Amino acid sequence: MTNAQILAACRSNWEYRGIDDASMREMLDELAAHLEDAEAAGRTGRDVVGGDVRTFAAAWARARTPLPRRLLRTASLGSYCVGWILLLPYLTRWTTQLDVTPGNIAFWVVLAAVTITWKLRRGSLGVRRSWAVAVLVALPAGLLAAWSAGDAPLFTLPLWAPPLLLLPGLPYAVADLRARRRSTA
Repeated sequence: MTNAQILAACRSNWEYRGIDDASMREMLDELAAHLEDAEAAGRTGRDVVGGDVRTFAAAWARARTPLPRRLLRTASLGSYCVGWILLLPYLTRWTTQLDVTPGNIAFWVVLAAVTITWKLRRGSLGVRRSWAVAVLVALPAGLLAAWSAGDAPLFTLPLWAPPLLLLPGLPYAVADLRARRRSTA
């Protein structure tokens, strides 16, 4: 396994575990320095991280950020993403209420599952390819759910629900954006 692959696997693991961007960049820089030092000394990346890169990354994530904080961040950012996804149909249809059908739920759940699985498997999203694969899998799932369960709405979502879902993740999203800007400056 090359140093780039080790770094990509660690990044993927840390993103999945909810490590914030600033901490993740710091951890990646530190790991890259250790890998370069090991390479200069004639050792491999496996000598630094051990036999299992995922176990190494998970142990470092647990030591860096306690589980309750990671869970809170992940849940907040998940809620934030769901809020934006739900807000889009309101904006495109110019409506104040959204009917949620089984096909809609199946499509978005399968889309999220495929995207997350692709990300964990590949180490990074590769946005075009992962979304194309996810949509190609989610679209038939949504159509199948609509065909089998019908198009009757399960419930109606009012316009105030998506902004309410955006609120918990907003501080984390702003902090991540600021950290990205600081690291590029």
